[in-house]
Amino acid sequence: MNAAFVAGSISPLDTAKSLQAELERQEIFADVHDGYGLALVSVWVGLIVWCDGDRFWWRTGWDDRRKRFTYAWHPAIEPARAAHRVAFRYRAIRNAPPSSESIAESAPCSRSTSA
Repeated sequence: MNAAFVAGSISPLDTAKSLQAELERQEIFADVHDGYGLALVSVWVGLIVWCDGDRFWWRTGWDDRRKRFTYAWHPAIEPARAAHRVAFRYRAIRNAPPSSESIAESAPCSRSTSA
């Protein structure tokens, strides 16, 4: 369970960090940024997860008929399950044909162990 919920406070930053930790368990490294009452988990080009402390949400595609993005969401109280869903999206994006040559040539990010 998410520590932010156990403590009784719902912090977007804490819940975003819990998602980050769950993604790292799957060897998916992400950055967390916060401000203005939201936290963002930057996973990959085109995959950013927003968190307001209550839920996570991310883009899943484009609706041609409505001319807008489609989104998936998951309760922030379940960061492990949300990470599993985000990991599916991450793999789909990584396996899709690149949108540019520079992205195709980039190597996966890795965490440095130096502090």
